[in-house]
Amino acid sequence: MKYLFPLVAVIVLARIAWVGSTIPGMQYVFGVDVPYAALILFIGGFCWRVVYWAKSPVPFKIPTTCGQGYSLPWIKRNKLEAPVNTTEVAGRLFMEIVFFRSLWRNTKASMQPGPVLTYKSTRWLWLFGILFHYSMLIILLRHLRLFVEPVPFLISALDALDGFTLNPTPELSLYVTDGLILLGLVALLLRRFLLRPVRYISLANDYFPLFLLLGIVITGISMRYFLRSGVDIIAIKRLLVGLATFQPEITADIAPIFYTHLFLVSCLLAYFPFSKLVHMGGVFMSPTRDMANDSRMKRHINPWNPDIKPHSYASYEDEFRKDMVEQGIPVEKELPEKAED
Repeated sequence: MKYLFPLVAVIVLARIAWVGSTIPGMQYVFGVDVPYAALILFIGGFCWRVVYWAKSPVPFKIPTTCGQGYSLPWIKRNKLEAPVNTTEVAGRLFMEIVFFRSLWRNTKASMQPGPVLTYKSTRWLWLFGILFHYSMLIILLRHLRLFVEPVPFLISALDALDGFTLNPTPELSLYVTDGLILLGLVALLLRRFLLRPVRYISLANDYFPLFLLLGIVITGISMRYFLRSGVDIIAIKRLLVGLATFQPEITADIAPIFYTHLFLVSCLLAYFPFSKLVHMGGVFMSPTRDMANDSRMKRHINPWNPDIKPHSYASYEDEFRKDMVEQGIPVEKELPEKAED
């Protein structure tokens, strides 16, 4: 049920958009109102999450280290895996964000006859993660041509590099990233189905984003290659440019497949800040990644510590000396003698 319910939810969302967009007057709702509402939720929710993380105290120095730290001068250290200054932390974050360095080091433990515990590298997860994320980035950049006029040269060049055609008609060009993102998503989904440890810890909120992204990719590919009839690209661009300039208008009937695609994208935007997908921004706020490994060089003050004034033993004894004497507890200074009448 933990993967059936998310799948049914995505199908229902797609069906709502497909049927709803065919109702007179509802195209404006699915083409304008819903995207604006989703964008507001995305920006507001993302800012709320970042502010919440920024306000959260970090009681300990907890950077994750995977290499030799700074010690004696003649011992070679790993500057990326055990950074001790801001420059090295920035380099570590760059390698993590751009090249997914931690996934590259992914290993699998298994028990061999003996018994012997062995470790081996499993970089297929890194490969499919790279395929999905970079394909999505390129697709997002390519889609900018629908929101701006005139189209910047870099976007046109990226579009040309990503696509190739088998015939003289440029409208039928194929995009490499369309196939790569589909391959990456299917592989990440099969990983949760086929690997028992991963399937055991996976929840419904792990499957829902994958099914939602698959729905977006499938409707986008279908709209471009298989359901082209009724897809008025000029009307779509007018609508999207109008959305970007806050002057939206729907000048013609557009096929339901477009509104289904747009509605699923809107659902992803609205869901993004409240899901695990927000790791896109969380990686910059993670203490295990953005803190230097300098706990022996600099004192880290726990912001949760209350402001306690020092209380020496001498002042403690002055405060409780009488009670201590009555209970037979040794004291350093005796009680003053009472004056005789």
